[in-house]
Amino acid sequence: MKKTDTNSLIYKRLFLYFLFCCILVSCGVSKSVHHLPDVKQYSLEIPKVNRINDTTFSYKQNYLTKNKQQLWELYITGNPLQLGYNNGALTQNLMQKQEGIFFSKVEGFVPSKFRQKILRGFLKWYNRKMYLNVREDYQAELYGLSQYSSDQYDFIAPKYLRNLYLHGAHDIGHAMQDLAMVGCSSLAVWNENTEDGDLLIGRNFDFYVGDDFAKNKLVEFVKPEEGISYMSVSWPGMIGVVSGMNKEGITVTINAGKSKIPLTAKTPISLVTREILQYAKNIDEAIAIARKRKVFVSESILVGSAHDKKAVIIEVSPKNFGVYSVQNTSRVLCTNHFQSEAYKDDTRNQKHIEESHSEYRYEKLQELLQEEKKLTPEKIASILRNRSGLQGENIGYGNEKSLNQLLAHHGVIFSPQKKLVWVSSNPYQLGEFVCYDLNAIFSDNGLQHSDLSKSQLNIGKDPFVESQEFKNYEEYRVVNTKISDAIQNREFLTDNYIARYHSLNPDFWKGYYMAGKYYFYMKEYYKAKAEFERALTKEITTVPDRKDTEKFLKKTLKKLK
Repeated sequence: MKKTDTNSLIYKRLFLYFLFCCILVSCGVSKSVHHLPDVKQYSLEIPKVNRINDTTFSYKQNYLTKNKQQLWELYITGNPLQLGYNNGALTQNLMQKQEGIFFSKVEGFVPSKFRQKILRGFLKWYNRKMYLNVREDYQAELYGLSQYSSDQYDFIAPKYLRNLYLHGAHDIGHAMQDLAMVGCSSLAVWNENTEDGDLLIGRNFDFYVGDDFAKNKLVEFVKPEEGISYMSVSWPGMIGVVSGMNKEGITVTINAGKSKIPLTAKTPISLVTREILQYAKNIDEAIAIARKRKVFVSESILVGSAHDKKAVIIEVSPKNFGVYSVQNTSRVLCTNHFQSEAYKDDTRNQKHIEESHSEYRYEKLQELLQEEKKLTPEKIASILRNRSGLQGENIGYGNEKSLNQLLAHHGVIFSPQKKLVWVSSNPYQLGEFVCYDLNAIFSDNGLQHSDLSKSQLNIGKDPFVESQEFKNYEEYRVVNTKISDAIQNREFLTDNYIARYHSLNPDFWKGYYMAGKYYFYMKEYYKAKAEFERALTKEITTVPDRKDTEKFLKKTLKKLK
């Protein structure tokens, strides 16, 4: 099930990116087809997994288990190659399911052979440099992980190369920012802004490529042979980091910036942040790592530090680099636009501020911090779950101007000085936030899987989950898909069905816009006019969305003349 017809388009484009990049490899038109990492330098023992029950698996110190909140917890240790093997052996079923999400609709999305040939000519050089921009130890880890990928998709590309390119998913999704794939929000507060003065960080990871993608969340604890132990929250098959904290109290969270569609692949941003967690102990070291890596999209990396007792935002793009650090305040807010001096005159960034929903969410964060003094993890969870617009306005559930867009892959809260982290459980970031203590998890005394979470510090689920409004929203998503299908196929719907559709999410502009499109294509122009006019009275997500609604209204009025 998809959130909107727009997300369906995004999913197709994202899928086609992977498909055609992999086709290039399988057709031998890229130098990287001959590349495999040098893994001979690493010792390796092929894992023999012990299946304890349906949800718990182990191999020596390594294990995978599912907690009662339905989060998968993975603990792995070893050299780079061994990490990959241990990860793959334990998560094989989960990883193959996740890979299937991307490739399950091959027949529906693959264009004609002629179009493939044209696109291969354009993309033949696209991935030729990616492996040159990925650390050799991470390539070795990916190689080990890839040995447990499905054979089902070997016709697309070899396992190792598929895994390497799939790590560009987040970057490509961000490059499609205009298509509403991502709209993350994060904040860091310390000193007078928290109850005990310690640094606290919260973030929503709003990366949506379908409901199935978010079903198997993975909380990963990694104890590498070299570097610093760390945890991250992502999905099976991912060795990069989108949200994480290391044993030294360095945290990273990433937010999309305004990007062009990249024309060549370099370092996936999640591998940059992985390197920061594994090798940085303070902000200066984190900045040094980010500065030396070549990225292919624009990204804000919010870095928190127990050592520095503050947070900064590292702002990276293919042709620029900046650091946003506050001087006279003890808080940093981050949505999806850049704030450092390096991007002050960046026209793409300025246009993004004016036309997207990033500035609106930034202002909403400011508003909530004016209301909430002395933040705690519980109060930050409340901020991350906030569904209203500015000044408490009802702007509809699922509106991307909300901090809680009801599509988050996860929410996470960090307390770097205490080495505590809270990870949300389904649905979205509304479920119970499970607390983990990195001091205990990465202690020298060893660890049993039952020791992972500190349940007494968990944050309860949002009562909204039990409300009729939430049930209505979930039904709205189903009906919205049917409306989209009806528009595409010109299927008849009754007026009562449209009325029911509106009643499920009455404050959301998109419902009236979609109904307007339905009536327009069914040539019921008076009804279409009323729907588009109603949509324009609501809080529309972006300037392009408003212009599109106005364009449809003008076309409707012309039909009525």
